[in-house]
Amino acid sequence: MLHKPPGVISTTHAPQGRPTVRDLVPVPERVYPIGRLDADSEGLLLLTDDGDLTYRLTHPRFGYEREYWTLVEGDPFPATLRHLRDGVILDDGLTAPCQVERLSPREVRALDWPPGTTWLRFILWEGHKRQVQRMCQAVGHPVRRLIRVRMGPLHLGRLPAGTCCHLTRDEVRRLKETMRKK
Repeated sequence: MLHKPPGVISTTHAPQGRPTVRDLVPVPERVYPIGRLDADSEGLLLLTDDGDLTYRLTHPRFGYEREYWTLVEGDPFPATLRHLRDGVILDDGLTAPCQVERLSPREVRALDWPPGTTWLRFILWEGHKRQVQRMCQAVGHPVRRLIRVRMGPLHLGRLPAGTCCHLTRDEVRRLKETMRKK
């Protein structure tokens, strides 16, 4: 599990010499990221050499849950939050329903909260390219910061940005149990 910082790309090789997630993971094995986070986004990213695990965690048919904390410009009205929950029409179609709610100051106490912005929690079961950013842009609340804090039963917790850790046997067991239930 890696806490990908902003400015790092979610790939193992970058021809332009940009920093990659592989640069942050000091293991000799060839590992690959499960899913992606944009260069500007941050948060939990899993890396593995298990192709079946990667497939099951990324294919939409398995509906694997991912949670994002998103700082948006402005303060969305309740009707706007309902619209986000119900699905937003983007250029590649209607997004699936998702959970969206405001985060409380207590929940994000360690994060910046500039005036004129709102922190939202998104829980998605599908993942189109830049989906959260495009949904928020479509309803008039551009994203200023996006952090993936959870994938299934795994939480980012207090893992510092730019660092990684091996999953414990219990975490791997819970991850695989959750996959079997889907």
